[in-house]
Amino acid sequence: MPEVRLVGPNGEQVGVVSIQVAQRLAQEADLDLVEVAPNSKPPVVKIMDYGKFKYEAAQKAKEARRNQANTVLKEVRFRLKIEAHDYTTKLKRAEGFLQAGDKVKAMILFRGREQSRPEQGVRLLRKFAEDVAEFGTVESNPTIDGRNMVMVVAPHKNKSEVKTEQNAARAANKEAARQARSGAPAGDAAEASDSAE
Repeated sequence: MPEVRLVGPNGEQVGVVSIQVAQRLAQEADLDLVEVAPNSKPPVVKIMDYGKFKYEAAQKAKEARRNQANTVLKEVRFRLKIEAHDYTTKLKRAEGFLQAGDKVKAMILFRGREQSRPEQGVRLLRKFAEDVAEFGTVESNPTIDGRNMVMVVAPHKNKSEVKTEQNAARAANKEAARQARSGAPAGDAAEASDSAE
């Protein structure tokens, strides 16, 4: 007679029983008998609500997908002769991308004779890398790609870490706001009674 290791509906260990006994106990509890570890000897089965189990597994998978944020390759384009203001604007955009956990592809577009001066492009990209060093590190050094020069900067924190931090900060802010709301009336009343005396 085949035997299984039975786990009760609340996670309690029932022990090794015959499959018929396990099925009878599941029927008496008006629940399902679900095989949770088929490869172990003997197989492990659990008395549970299978519909609820499937629903919870789907919810966990959905939550995992939501938290597993995809790192996107954002692009910042420069001209070799870029104005200081334009450079600052593009630098700020790149810093924002890196802080959000995205990689940044810095690209210099060469026009006409500018292609004969790649060292100026390398210099500009190195300056850019130094300026964003607080937020990211160079993943691939400047390379010529047709009429362009490309360099990729990776963020220090990956996207999921950034999301986790943002969610934690959001939760902390909500909690602080809730405490401020619940604590404010009591504080006002105490101040009012002090001023009345």
